[in-house]
Amino acid sequence: MLDDEAAGTAALLFEVGTLKLTPRTGWLHAQVRHPESIAEHSHRVSLISAILAALEGADPGRAALMGTLHDTQESRLGDISHVGKAYVKTVKNEQVTADQTSTAAPVVATMIGDAVAEYEAQETPESRVAKDADKLECLLQALEYQRAGNQNVQAWVDSSRAALKTAAALQIADAAMNMTGLEWRQ
Repeated sequence: MLDDEAAGTAALLFEVGTLKLTPRTGWLHAQVRHPESIAEHSHRVSLISAILAALEGADPGRAALMGTLHDTQESRLGDISHVGKAYVKTVKNEQVTADQTSTAAPVVATMIGDAVAEYEAQETPESRVAKDADKLECLLQALEYQRAGNQNVQAWVDSSRAALKTAAALQIADAAMNMTGLEWRQ
């Protein structure tokens, strides 16, 4: 790796680090005072992606990579809420990713670009479980906010549940909706 490629790769890592500081804006509309960050969301999406892939017979590592990368473009675009998307036109996520990785080591740019393109195309089992993981994570987060007293999040529970496609995601969502969320402590 050349020095400028190392610097470009380091710059990319600093950029995605800003996702730790960027809140998910939809929760602000629901009056959640301190919503999760994009990075917090993506962490659980990544784990859910691997789990769903294992349950659905897909490659857990590939699915987890897509779950990790699915919102990295938001370091440049911000988290545009569902309501805001009707008013804002942006370039495709693949273009944002290409710009983000343009100075990184070529092998890094290719690896990330290929994973983002696969996720966006939704043609592989891994991309489909990663998409379901994104929706399932949103459902889980909504349930957690709801159980902590925020009653403005039922629409997120309903829309996330309705968006799920895989049998495993649907089964986990239904189980989660019938739990307190504290069963893991027992």
